[in-house]
Amino acid sequence: MLTEDQQIFEQIEKAKNILIVFGKNYSGDSISSALAFNIFLKKINKKVDVVADGFEAPRHFLFLPNINEIKNSISTEKKFIISLDTSSVSAKEISYQLKNNHLEFIITPKESQFKPEDVTSYITGHAYDLIIAVASADLESLGNIYQQDTQFFFNVPIINIDRHPHNEEFGQINRIKITAVSTTEIIFELLKNYKEHSGQDVIGEQIATCLLAGIFSESKSFKVGSLTPNSLVIASELIKLGADRETIVRNLYQNRDLNTLKLWGRVLAKLKSDLDGKLIWSCLNKIDFEKTESNADGLEDVIEELIVNVPEAEVIILFINGHDDKTEIKLFSIRNIDALSLLEDFNPDGSKNAAVAIMNKQLTETEEQIIKHIKNKLEKLPL
Repeated sequence: MLTEDQQIFEQIEKAKNILIVFGKNYSGDSISSALAFNIFLKKINKKVDVVADGFEAPRHFLFLPNINEIKNSISTEKKFIISLDTSSVSAKEISYQLKNNHLEFIITPKESQFKPEDVTSYITGHAYDLIIAVASADLESLGNIYQQDTQFFFNVPIINIDRHPHNEEFGQINRIKITAVSTTEIIFELLKNYKEHSGQDVIGEQIATCLLAGIFSESKSFKVGSLTPNSLVIASELIKLGADRETIVRNLYQNRDLNTLKLWGRVLAKLKSDLDGKLIWSCLNKIDFEKTESNADGLEDVIEELIVNVPEAEVIILFINGHDDKTEIKLFSIRNIDALSLLEDFNPDGSKNAAVAIMNKQLTETEEQIIKHIKNKLEKLPL
């Protein structure tokens, strides 16, 4: 009986055109995982595309190899197929003509006649014959890539690689390891096994750098409590394989512009908490962005700092009001609390770890309503 990894390698070897996908609320781990797999597949001469809904490369991940190859939508053309049932009547001759803006197909039977019910039509899926989903809890987290063509995802085999315990195991093959600190850890172990499977050593400097970047990003530079000895061993092995640790650290943790740091200061200065620190939040208005000459792009990083430095926090919320009549709610959750469920009454978008909602209300009113709502939800959760 084939092991899980052997099944993955068998599917990859059979495939000719592979699609790598990750969630639209992407993280450093998902980006790094996708790029590492992209380089691996190209090394073994596979045709591959990497796609994430609405993807825009984060500034501090631009150092990763081939990040410019990640697309923000699937653009493969589909084909319209007209099918004729020839089980009872054979076709003798086929031709076509353009008449009055209609394309007519002329099929001459060998005997008897064709009937209208012998003709059917359908649209083919994309050209991909294998999907590899990385760091994605469910298909819905892929956003429009999934929602605009759900049939495609049901017709094509999926390899699902993730570390999150709430993963819905939507693949035909599910490589889930909830004790891993990052998805790149799982991919490292998989690619090591590929050497045993094929005799080919595929982990070079570029793949090693991507994999280590995922570990650094997800472990907050080895500061999170979930870090395991195995993570440290893998990180050490990746550095031996050529991972550029200095470049990773410089870009992820030493490359903040002054205006972003000023905005972080405003977030921290306005920080509030409740439920013994389980719920913390902060509010930003138009003046905060104007005074710091910054935008909301770097705010996920300050959330990471709060996760590391406020270990009792289970839900972190940012209220952002750039306009007087509209407030954005960014909610981040840990300890397996479902962010989307917490905001389900407000039509949220996102994933189980990070959800976003918009309210057509001013900042103070939104803050009051949402905090009351979230407190009520958290108090009902089992201890």
